[in-house]
Amino acid sequence: MSTLSKTIFTSVVLMASTTIAVAQDASPTPAPEATEPEGPQGTPGATAAPTPANELPASQSDNDVQPEVASPGATSGGIVSQAGVGGQVGYGRAGVLELGGSAGFAFASDYRSMNLSPTIGWFIADNFEASAILSIANIKAGDMSSTLWSALIEPSYHLPFNRTVFGFLGLGAGASYVSGLGTGFAVAPRIGANFMVGRSGVLTPSLSYMYTTIGSPDSTGDATVVALTSAVRFNIGYTAMW
Repeated sequence: MSTLSKTIFTSVVLMASTTIAVAQDASPTPAPEATEPEGPQGTPGATAAPTPANELPASQSDNDVQPEVASPGATSGGIVSQAGVGGQVGYGRAGVLELGGSAGFAFASDYRSMNLSPTIGWFIADNFEASAILSIANIKAGDMSSTLWSALIEPSYHLPFNRTVFGFLGLGAGASYVSGLGTGFAVAPRIGANFMVGRSGVLTPSLSYMYTTIGSPDSTGDATVVALTSAVRFNIGYTAMW
């Protein structure tokens, strides 16, 4: 038993010595050195000094360029979008669609009219537009008043003076209806200007001369009397390009 005990004790001592020697020889592997990434990192200006409390940051403007407009011509195209400042297409280009309306008044001898006119227009070719104009007007002639409805199709030509100002000439034709009298025919030559406002707005003052024929039966009911009215109408319109 004594010999067996000595053998076990000797083996334990040798194993402990080997473990200590291995632990002393083992050395930690050095960590790889951190390398700085190339190029700018993080948020630009993140380490810049703060703005003083009594000062505001310098103002900035993107200074978007007004897009080019068409010279007189007849190039056709489809409907375009994103027309106006910051886009690729300027007013008057083929395919530009505009939506809006106008309001104004008309006057003549013993006659007055206040009107509202929703409008949609499309440039079917450079500088040449086809518009649909629905007009609702309250008319007073002498001691009588009535409501006049008219629906016109107006081709118009828009001449650019620069990238923000146009002159135009149009001729609208269509149908009219007067409550209590009936339907008739309407013709309205129009002249005016287009001023670009903001990114895609168009301000349009115009002057038109509207001729309207209204048919109604005479007092006997055997014949139809055709009345012709004409009046000068001044409107201010605002539309937006699409």
